[in-house]
Amino acid sequence: MEVYWLSILGVLTLCLLSVVLAVYSGSSKGFAGVLSGPVVPADDHNPLYRIDRVHMNSVEALAPFVVPAVLAMMVGVGPTTLATLVGLHLAIRLIHLGIYLRGGNAAKGGSVRTVLYVSGALVTLALIVVTGWAALH
Repeated sequence: MEVYWLSILGVLTLCLLSVVLAVYSGSSKGFAGVLSGPVVPADDHNPLYRIDRVHMNSVEALAPFVVPAVLAMMVGVGPTTLATLVGLHLAIRLIHLGIYLRGGNAAKGGSVRTVLYVSGALVTLALIVVTGWAALH
């Protein structure tokens, strides 16, 4: 597993990011005097809504990426290939987070934010294909 050290650090960073966003979302709601759960109004201009959604997006993207990443290590996907996919996914998630939290036009649905989310999903799809290919060969 030593050859996968960079991928392992990337996966752990994705997990840590999700935990940090959970704390940030919860504390932001607490300081604002809002109950836990969905933020109302569900509006891109509402910073609490954006914080909550960026946390939920990170949670939604985490398992579908982490599971094939761990399986990739188990079936022997090339360390450089895996590290590249993990690093790309991590970079996309960090940029997505920054744009979503900043707000503005780029953070609205159907814009840069959506392109980044879909790009992350495509990297996940590539990881699944590479892992499946390695498992079959």
